[in-house]
Amino acid sequence: MSVFADSSALVKLYANEPGAEVVRARGVMVISQLSRVEVPSAIWKKHRRGQLSQQEAATLVGWFEADYHGTTGEEPRFVVVPASTAVLEAATRIVRIHGLRGYDAVQLASAVLVAEADPESREFAVFDKQLRSAALAEGLALVPD
Repeated sequence: MSVFADSSALVKLYANEPGAEVVRARGVMVISQLSRVEVPSAIWKKHRRGQLSQQEAATLVGWFEADYHGTTGEEPRFVVVPASTAVLEAATRIVRIHGLRGYDAVQLASAVLVAEADPESREFAVFDKQLRSAALAEGLALVPD
């Protein structure tokens, strides 16, 4: 079984924030292609706010990118869901129903489509309150619960 991790959960993993251990324990992580932009953006934002040094931010982004692309001789750590037409159509429906921001709707749409394709993959690791509420309404199991 895998867990779909949105960008808020991924940032916790790399910044070693509270809640990271729950996500880390799930094993294989499925992520949206949008995380390729969102995770580094959130890490650099922490640097701009003085929460991370430039070196710390660069290191964390480097670790994420290595996990995203895979390192020499290793497979990527993530299964990446492309931002396909099907995902964007589902995200459009989710925006209408739940009033989420665009990127959050794409994250949730990706998780919903993964769960529809594999009912064993209904877990959604997310820490954003509004996104958690919408995920529950879409029938996903939340991590942390």
